[in-house]
Amino acid sequence: MKELRYLNKYLFKYKWHLILGLAFVVISNIFQIIPAQMVRQAIDLVTDNIRLYRTLEESQVQPEFLKVFSHGIFIYAALILVMAVLRGVFLYFVRQTLIVMSRLVEYDLKNEIFEHYQTLPLSFYRKNNTGDLMNRISEDVGRVRMYLGPSIMYGLQLITLFAILIPFMFSISPKLTLYALIPLPILSVSIFYVNNIIEHRSEQIQKSQSRLSTFVQEAFSGIRVLKSFTREEDSVSNFAKESNEYKHQSLKLTRVQSLFFPLIMGLIGLSTLLTVYAGSVEVINGSLSFGNIAEFIIYVNMLTWPVTSLGWTTSLVQRAEASQKRINEFLKTQTDIVSSLNATSDIHGKIEFENVSFTYADTGIQALKNISFQISPGESLAVIGGTGSGKSTIAYLVARLYDATQGQVKIDHRPIQEYDLTHLRKQIGVVPQDVFLFSDTIYNNIGFGLDQPTEEKILQAAKDADVYQNILDFPLGFATRIGERGITLSGGQKQRVSIARAVVREPKILILDDALSAVDTKTENTILNSMKKIMQGRTSIIISHRVSSAKLAHKIIVLEDGRVAEQGTHEALLEKKGIYYDLYEKQMSADEVQD
Repeated sequence: MKELRYLNKYLFKYKWHLILGLAFVVISNIFQIIPAQMVRQAIDLVTDNIRLYRTLEESQVQPEFLKVFSHGIFIYAALILVMAVLRGVFLYFVRQTLIVMSRLVEYDLKNEIFEHYQTLPLSFYRKNNTGDLMNRISEDVGRVRMYLGPSIMYGLQLITLFAILIPFMFSISPKLTLYALIPLPILSVSIFYVNNIIEHRSEQIQKSQSRLSTFVQEAFSGIRVLKSFTREEDSVSNFAKESNEYKHQSLKLTRVQSLFFPLIMGLIGLSTLLTVYAGSVEVINGSLSFGNIAEFIIYVNMLTWPVTSLGWTTSLVQRAEASQKRINEFLKTQTDIVSSLNATSDIHGKIEFENVSFTYADTGIQALKNISFQISPGESLAVIGGTGSGKSTIAYLVARLYDATQGQVKIDHRPIQEYDLTHLRKQIGVVPQDVFLFSDTIYNNIGFGLDQPTEEKILQAAKDADVYQNILDFPLGFATRIGERGITLSGGQKQRVSIARAVVREPKILILDDALSAVDTKTENTILNSMKKIMQGRTSIIISHRVSSAKLAHKIIVLEDGRVAEQGTHEALLEKKGIYYDLYEKQMSADEVQD
């Protein structure tokens, strides 16, 4: 239970739900026990008076006696019915307190986990896959809720029922009580082991279901590739294999589940037989009545479900413990991207890299090696280089998605670590290399970074990114809903919408991280020309593998293997006839061939 102690703060928060739930459990158990005593009294009433009734046969008193006798039985029946209704009412209150408490804790825990996810650095998401993160906030939290809800509820029912009922049963007949209880521990242990097997096989089914879902998702997402390569038959065949595995695992689970209820009913029947046997002996000896046998049979059935649930709830607690351990691992993970001074001053846009080196912790790859450069406010810098040269890492460091391993990144002569992280990023607009658009309208995607988006700003941003006319060509215009990851848009349209999303914030620092890679040269020139006005007065970093993207920049640095190989203006680098010149010649030649 060590890992589950983390939930104690929530149990304390909702302590009144827990206290009232316990009170309602006790009251419902009392209303469950009382009818058994009434049944005993009713049966004893019948057995004690039936002989008297027969002796009054053909007597004038007999009808009157029958009337009184029937009235007494009716009263017992009515009281038993009232007790059953009252128990039902309090069981409703039990669920409205304990189960509601578990749902409230589930809500709070999910929010806590999701909020914590938002604080973790980009390196955390590089080390953990999305499916695992989703499982911890959905499946694992669901298992924890089962501990907080059903486990606590049935546990309290078992404890309070035993505390009230067992002493009462012993006071009537210790021998009969022992006979009645003998099969119950066996039942609980058996259910525990059977349930563990069920849980294990259920997990196998979940894994098979996950593989099947992943296969189907990839098949549908890549349907164009499948059809292009005419692999439909192979896809169907592979699906049949995965589906057959799922069927096989499901049948294994069904065979085990088929033992569940027969096992319960068999042990309940054994307990009932032992109760009747031992009770009959006691009745013959004159120490108990027929009503006591009926009363004990009711008690046995009353104890059956709580004892059965003991094995089930034990399994739930074990699963919750494992799930909470997984949750705690993430909750204990703290971000290393923290602010030292929480400075909230507005930035002007001067950027300085002083002997900056950076190594990715998860891969050990050194992306930058002793990089130094400066950008004055309002100036633009183009970062040119091949794949893996470290271009995007510069964007990560400026936006402070990572911190430099060595050296110092400064903005306005102040170390970037001193700025309040949220305040800093609100003044930076980033167009990432891997464009991600949400399944929402184009309007909302462009206005995503604004606290209060206005139509004027969004329309202007779309015009600046040269996507305005494309949007108007859609039947619903800006109200057009973008499919998953922007699938309804072309590659160029997605990147231009992403540019509009960055521009609409009117950032002091604008970073284009290979943002024009999916557009042709003509569209690139159109966008760059329209962005001349946008880049005026703000610091801009244009990261690209295309030399043509660098023509708007005041200065250029060329990266090679994480180092600054060359830097200067476009004209100066061409005159130098080094790496930049070679790239320029190759790309210009390629563009001429394409034209």
